[in-house]
Amino acid sequence: MADIPTTARPRSSAARVCTILAFVFAVVAIFLAPVLFGLVGLVLGIVGAVLGDKPLGWYAAGASVLGAVIGIALAAAIYNS
Repeated sequence: MADIPTTARPRSSAARVCTILAFVFAVVAIFLAPVLFGLVGLVLGIVGAVLGDKPLGWYAAGASVLGAVIGIALAAAIYNS
């Protein structure tokens, strides 16, 4: 029986680590340096998704962007009050 090539990559532990770190950076971005941690979380989420942790990697990338936006809005509200 011939092996059928698959288009999806198997999930690796490196992909899962990148995805988990992206979620952690999404939470940290709310409270501390939202642009920096949001950007790093976005990159790690994309890397996790590309390495095979789909769709969780994409959710982590989106959560990092959302965390950065919330962090920026929170900082603006605190500094402008």
